[in-house]
Amino acid sequence: MKKYIDIFLRKLRRYVSPVFLALLVASFILWYLAKLSYTYTTEQTIRLSIDGQPVEISCVVEGLGTNLFGYRVYMNKTLRIPLAELQTTPSEEEGHEGKLVIDPQSLQHAISVRFSDIKVISVNSIPEIDAPEKK
Repeated sequence: MKKYIDIFLRKLRRYVSPVFLALLVASFILWYLAKLSYTYTTEQTIRLSIDGQPVEISCVVEGLGTNLFGYRVYMNKTLRIPLAELQTTPSEEEGHEGKLVIDPQSLQHAISVRFSDIKVISVNSIPEIDAPEKK
C-alpha cells in the first residue's frame, strides 16, 4: 500500500506544483472564514441541569456562523437552570405521577438569557422531569 502512495505522490508532484496546493488550501480556509460571517439557523443540542436533573434539549438557534461554530466546538459544559425560573405544571398522563411538564416558552427564555449572542428560536421536545420532594 505504501508503494502505491509513493507512486501517487511522485506523479502528483510532477503535474501539480506544491505552491499551487498550498495556495489552494489557503484559499479554502479564507473562503470558509468568510462564510462564517453570515447568519445561519441550525439545530443544536443543549445539555441542561434543572435543579440537579440532567436533561438534553434540542433547540433551533440562529446566529453568526462564528458564534454557532464556537458554541458547537467549545460548548461542553452544562447550563444550570433553577426550577424556580421555569413555569411548570404537574403531568396529567397516567403513570407519570410526580413528574413536571416544563413550559416551552419559559425554558426558551431561560436558555436565551444565558446565550447572549445566539438567538434561540424554538425549543423542541422537552422531557418531563421529576418533581422536587417536599420537606
